Amino acid sequence: MTSPFVSELRVGGDVITLGGGDGAVLHLRVQCAELWDAVRVDAPGSTSFSAVKDAALAWFFPNGIHSGEFVAKVRGFEILNESDSLDACGIRDGSTILLARRRRRAVR
Repeated sequence: MTSPFVSELRVGGDVITLGGGDGAVLHLRVQCAELWDAVRVDAPGSTSFSAVKDAALAWFFPNGIHSGEFVAKVRGFEILNESDSLDACGIRDGSTILLARRRRRAVR
């Protein structure tokens, strides 16, 4: 199976690989709105959504950040139960996950 177009759209050469490689792998694009940056994540559908979010945040912010500060949206809707698997959240191969701060920060 070839990877979808979204895995090549404005992402660097880095790929975050999650899971043991058993079953079909979903090729996702995780975008951080604050940084205007994106990373590709390859994970099986049985992976929890929170694992994908935490891995992407660790890539975007290597010095550490609390994942509760960020809201994750897919197709414009917030993922409310992040402990569900990617399949249960309705995430398909080629989906884009948008990470944005939960509270707006003041500009100084």
